[in-house]
Amino acid sequence: MNRAPAVADMFYPGNPAMLRQKVSDFITASHRSDLSPKALIAPHAGYLYSGPIAASAYTHLQNLNHPINTVVLIGPTHRIYVDGLAASSSDFFETPLGKVPVDQQANVRLMDRFDFIHHNDAAHQPEHCLEVQLPFLQILLKNFKIVPLLFGDSSTRQVGDVLEALWDETTTLIVISSDLSHYHDYTSARLIDKNTTQAIEEYNSEAINGEMACGHTAICGCLKFAKRHHLQVHTVDLRNSGDTQGDKHRVVGYGAYLFT
Repeated sequence: MNRAPAVADMFYPGNPAMLRQKVSDFITASHRSDLSPKALIAPHAGYLYSGPIAASAYTHLQNLNHPINTVVLIGPTHRIYVDGLAASSSDFFETPLGKVPVDQQANVRLMDRFDFIHHNDAAHQPEHCLEVQLPFLQILLKNFKIVPLLFGDSSTRQVGDVLEALWDETTTLIVISSDLSHYHDYTSARLIDKNTTQAIEEYNSEAINGEMACGHTAICGCLKFAKRHHLQVHTVDLRNSGDTQGDKHRVVGYGAYLFT
């Protein structure tokens, strides 16, 4: 069973050649330092708005000197209520660039261990927050599987427990999908997003709430995980839709962060 694209031709180009070119252009245009991420936070809006910021994180995957076998994708559900975390029973997540296999063995291990994880394909089918991450991964990685998880009514501890259960320091990449503040004016958004970024840089998970980031539960769970494993956090981009598309009256914030 395949999970078909839900937002192709809406959030990103549905034509494979156009999509590959768009993502490649974003990556080429982004600044790349010498950082090699073990985890990252990237936004999930339409590529027109957040694509350049997401590329600021993903371009650093070119620095990895070892293969990534598994990508753990965690993001918020926007349409369907989820109690705990939602796994997918699909064998593949499909984009215009092809099919990405789902690690069902990892799902089985998670559901055997944690009673807050369940298959919920209804939540995954319309959801964009994980789908928009896949083309970046497809272009930059090879032969990887994904563990796609959506959180709803869940806790930072649950997210942290999942990360601990799936973590392999050399072959696993963690991707947290989240935008920052929503629908403030440009100046207000910049202040809120600056405060959120400071909290991320200080591993201050108690200071981040849902008004600051829609993926705050996953972000905070990742921060606690990163602190336990002595991962260093780096902000590599911080902009909003007013920077990428010009309308500064009602913007959405986007940040790109790496954990090394």
